[in-house]
Amino acid sequence: MWTAGVPVESAALTQLHNVASLPFIHGHVAVMPDVHWGMGATVGSVIPTKGAIVPAAVGVDIGCGMMAQRTTLKASDLPESLLALRTEIERRIPHGRTNNGRPGDRGAWGNVPDAVSTALPQGMAEDLQKLFAKHPALGKQWSLERALCHAGTLGTGNHFVEVCLDEESRVWVMLHSGSRGIGNRIGTYFIERAKEDMRRWFINLPDEDLAYLPQGSEVFGDYVDAVKWAQRYAAFNRQLMMSAALKALSQQVAKPFSCDCEAVNCHHNYVSWESHFGENVIVTRKGAVRAREGELGIIPGSMGARSFIVRGKGNAESLCSCSHGAGRAMSRTVAKKRFTLEDHLAATAGVECRKDAGVLDETPAAYKDIDAVMAAQADLVSVEHTLKQVLCVKG
Repeated sequence: MWTAGVPVESAALTQLHNVASLPFIHGHVAVMPDVHWGMGATVGSVIPTKGAIVPAAVGVDIGCGMMAQRTTLKASDLPESLLALRTEIERRIPHGRTNNGRPGDRGAWGNVPDAVSTALPQGMAEDLQKLFAKHPALGKQWSLERALCHAGTLGTGNHFVEVCLDEESRVWVMLHSGSRGIGNRIGTYFIERAKEDMRRWFINLPDEDLAYLPQGSEVFGDYVDAVKWAQRYAAFNRQLMMSAALKALSQQVAKPFSCDCEAVNCHHNYVSWESHFGENVIVTRKGAVRAREGELGIIPGSMGARSFIVRGKGNAESLCSCSHGAGRAMSRTVAKKRFTLEDHLAATAGVECRKDAGVLDETPAAYKDIDAVMAAQADLVSVEHTLKQVLCVKG
């Protein structure tokens, strides 16, 4: 556990012990400093397995992650009205959720733009159709067309688009989202399939959400294919949003600019096949970023806190991982009851963002102290850039 100086609630510790007790864990579960309770497995944990996979440990926001792009702009190049820039980003990127996600949902495309439908990476349409053909119940409420309605859209909760400044006042665009509705559907479906198998085989677990799929079974292979598809979709979603945000920025600044380095695009809810301690294993990172030696990653703070572009140190005991953010200090329900709108206004002073009661569950104090989180994982990553947002779009 990399949690020195960071509080860990008892419910999360119970979950960690439950996961670590599974017979197919390879070595140990690595716990990141942003760890907190999650469905089945904690957010902020790295779970190496041999011979089985736990769908709930991946979760339903499959492929959720971060993307950050540095530009040649400086702080002085930004428009005087950041509200106009926020409005333009919000116009170009559907965000939020209305009508329970049904037709008319403001967080999806009513009519999928050609720029979205024609940009889908080669083979993804065919692969999704194959998955639906093998699992008709999975495709009963979804189709490729419906999946594309969420491509290039933000979602709700802790997903965001930000304009940030680094230590040299250079302008960055950073965003956080995943595989949206189709990823949720895939995750939910296979979690239930795993539970059905546990009941069929009379396998009792400390938590039913730890239901697993044994390697070699047909459903295991189908789940792996589905997860890989959702991870590709999530990366595609972030690329579309980054393009839209940069176009919004170019419309609102008078000075031409370019992107002067390769974008960082990393998952933090996903499955990977890796070698650790001399064995080839399945690594599930739920709220954790891969941090191999020299590898770049992103650790965001909350709406009013700093974020970090980091470089991995390849720490073997952590399974070459680091945290995916600050981590929640309390549930959304508790945050809404504990904090006032005045608290939120003070915490987000100087940031162009939503300042209404609808985002109190995302106010900075609902999260752990990002500086304490970074200090706890000093042997996992080094800081390449420190970012501070000046604009934040939330769903």
